[in-house]
Amino acid sequence: MIYFNNFNRFPDELLAEELFAIEKVIKSGNYILGPEVNLFENDWAALCGAKYAVGVGNGMDAIQIGLMALKIRAGDEVILPSITAFATVLSVINAGATPVFADINPQTALMSIESVKRCISKKTKALIVVHLYGQIKNMQDWIKLTTKSNLKLIEDCAQSHLAMEKNKYCGTFGVYGAFSFYPTKNLGAIGDAGIVLCDDKNLYDDIKMLRNYGQSERYFHPHLGLNSRLDELQAAVLNVKLKTLKAYNNRRKEIAKLYFKKIKNKKISLLSEPLDDKTHVYHLFVILCEDRNEFQSYLTRENIQTLIHYPLPLHFQEPCKSIRTDPNGLPFSELHARKCLSIPCNPQMSDNEVLHVIDIINSY
Repeated sequence: MIYFNNFNRFPDELLAEELFAIEKVIKSGNYILGPEVNLFENDWAALCGAKYAVGVGNGMDAIQIGLMALKIRAGDEVILPSITAFATVLSVINAGATPVFADINPQTALMSIESVKRCISKKTKALIVVHLYGQIKNMQDWIKLTTKSNLKLIEDCAQSHLAMEKNKYCGTFGVYGAFSFYPTKNLGAIGDAGIVLCDDKNLYDDIKMLRNYGQSERYFHPHLGLNSRLDELQAAVLNVKLKTLKAYNNRRKEIAKLYFKKIKNKKISLLSEPLDDKTHVYHLFVILCEDRNEFQSYLTRENIQTLIHYPLPLHFQEPCKSIRTDPNGLPFSELHARKCLSIPCNPQMSDNEVLHVIDIINSY
């Protein structure tokens, strides 16, 4: 079986380093907001070119806490795509704001700027650009739109670790960038973990308080916050695995290049290949197929594991059916959800496995 993700193939040396780091934390007796978290926050901020980073419990909390720090609240609207993980919209709802769904560009599956323009109202305070599947694109256009419309630009970077456009890393274009380090991400912990990047000192201070009950110092709470702290064990693992991220991203890009070059089947469509390979880190490699379910079953029979990201657009989810959408509808989101299929693109795959996946796809 060619697995979608294969954690068992991580090198023994990496596992040994992780176990040593975990043991070190356990023996230290310092489990919450200690030196491992500080080290990871500093290293992640420096690597991405941001001034500040705040470790939080997960990627959803990273978005929500940022919204809370921006004082986006009840009555305020936040525009986001309907093709994204449910956590994106849940963070907006949990912050007390009102989500609005925009459509996507069918060539990239990224949120459409023209659709967003149709969604803007007097209540709109922010928009969330989701760097879906690992790709970043047209950030200067988003900056121009949000500047002109006096909106906050927020980046959901859960799938796009170290993707960059014009020599600037994702998460540093907007007022803040929210990252997830869920185990399957390009940089994954061994549980839930997340971080917020920003350059504004006041925003940074508020985010630090909000992740920790709203405390400014112990037992003093100027804000109503959350319990959402990146713990020392997860940070210790991330500090070890961070050393592998660039190499593993490069391997994902190598696999993607083979897919773009060699997948040739009239029943299969590919999303747009990026002009600059720095802009896509291929957390997912997504293909499109009209008879997706039959095709997925075929791949399963051929021992190739696949997943669907995402089979049901957010505006079709039961709790979201009353949420306002682009007045022109979301036809491209609905079409993408019917046809999309994610195939293996993990850095542990061998060249032979990649070529086998291509042969099987071309034989369909």
